[in-house]
Amino acid sequence: MALLWHPEILVSFLCFLFLSLLRWRWNKHSPIINWPVAGMLPGLLLNAWHLHDYLTRLLQHFGGTFEFKGPWFSSMNFVLTSDPNNIHHILNRNFSNYEKGPKFREIFEPLGNGIFGSDSDSWKSQRKLAHSLMKNSKFNMFLEKVVREEVEMALIPVLDQVSSLGIEVDLQDVFQRLTFDNICNTVLGFHPNFLSVEFPEHAHARAFDQMEQGILYRHVVPESYWKLQRWLQMGEEKKLSNAWRTFDQFLYHSISSKREELRQCKTQKTDQEAKFDMLTAYMAHEEEGTLKLDGFPNSNEFLRDTVFNLVVAGRDTVSAGLTWFLWLIATHPAVEAKILEEIRDNLAANSNENQRIFCIDELSKLVYLHGAMCESLRLFPPIPFEHLHSVHSDILPSGLYIGPSTRLLYSLYSMGRMESIWGEDCLEFKPERWISEQGRIVHVPSYKFAVFNAGPRTCLGKEMSLIQMKMVASAIIWNYHVRVVQGHPITPSISVVLHMKYGLKVKISKRSSII
Repeated sequence: MALLWHPEILVSFLCFLFLSLLRWRWNKHSPIINWPVAGMLPGLLLNAWHLHDYLTRLLQHFGGTFEFKGPWFSSMNFVLTSDPNNIHHILNRNFSNYEKGPKFREIFEPLGNGIFGSDSDSWKSQRKLAHSLMKNSKFNMFLEKVVREEVEMALIPVLDQVSSLGIEVDLQDVFQRLTFDNICNTVLGFHPNFLSVEFPEHAHARAFDQMEQGILYRHVVPESYWKLQRWLQMGEEKKLSNAWRTFDQFLYHSISSKREELRQCKTQKTDQEAKFDMLTAYMAHEEEGTLKLDGFPNSNEFLRDTVFNLVVAGRDTVSAGLTWFLWLIATHPAVEAKILEEIRDNLAANSNENQRIFCIDELSKLVYLHGAMCESLRLFPPIPFEHLHSVHSDILPSGLYIGPSTRLLYSLYSMGRMESIWGEDCLEFKPERWISEQGRIVHVPSYKFAVFNAGPRTCLGKEMSLIQMKMVASAIIWNYHVRVVQGHPITPSISVVLHMKYGLKVKISKRSSII
């Protein structure tokens, strides 16, 4: 270090820093610079306020695949891609070489050993069991019943009151409350009544939001820094720990309450056929001795991790999808008119009801609604990026060498904004791109439209999510007109789920006629 204080060397070093600064400041066409020591982190932090669009710009500049270099000794290096060929290779052709990996499990620590963060045999056994439960006809009937009752008994009364009072409402908040109630009812068999005309506070729901913020924080600061904060229990890590503890109390209380409920039902020989929530189904397997606990010390921890992963999968992803979809419908009146016309032509002809909630079989007839929903998910995927970790070295179809233990991220948000994938009109909201000349849904390969993942890890809850979104969206569009409050800013939040940063402030009015 003493050499640095020689005048010639010091002047040379300062000139280098000055010229690098000028290059960074003046070269507006360079999206990022690999700085000495700091790597590319300064550019990432400088653009963190619009992270998803910034990463899209990087991917466009570098042809769809990009190597990010973090600060020296920070373990922040990763490969980012939006190339469908690379994604097809990673998620399907060479699936066995790409796992969630240890870094994912560290960052997403609250997920525990549930299905999202697990690999190999543990992942296979958990997925097989979850798949068997979700494909059960009893569960599908229970899901439709839960969503229908929630729309009828909670959502419509709230929207009726907002409409009658002529007040503004944050539709994103409404959807987050709705989906929290839905997922708790579906997974835990417990209804927290988070959505009601009183808009009550719920500590466990807010704790869930805080955990999301804490996990994002771990993405954008060096690993050593957040781990030090975790050890010292300070800053964002302290908030994450407190929120994690609060939500765990809720989950473990739900598990113990369910055990007691089932014990009483067994003692009193009460019929439980009508109720088929996921926690009850898992406990039934536990009683039968068919619940595999590989990697779990006891069944309570398995149930905690399992139901937590299911809540994560079904709460904010669905609410974010609904928020962006209703905003797009509200700002594209021609699309709204076509959806109304499709409902009127296919579902309303034999009904004189003034207010309707449509069932799954009815909604399957709405091709344009499905196309509009896919188009919304293309532009605003609820999960904007996904993580993976290479086991062995590999070469991607784009030609990039991948070393062992390389972190990979693929950006779903960026994929929807690539002309090379969707054409010159990729930024336009066009449901028609999903509909063939024969009026049928156009099949798009999952590695091109990877919102529900692809390959062996394709989302098990895809149909479940689309059912909820269609039931809620069709009920709102058919019964109400949604108008975005003038001047309200719409921008994506920087989080692991693509929320709207300032919510979605709207005014609601009942439709004067639906016939």
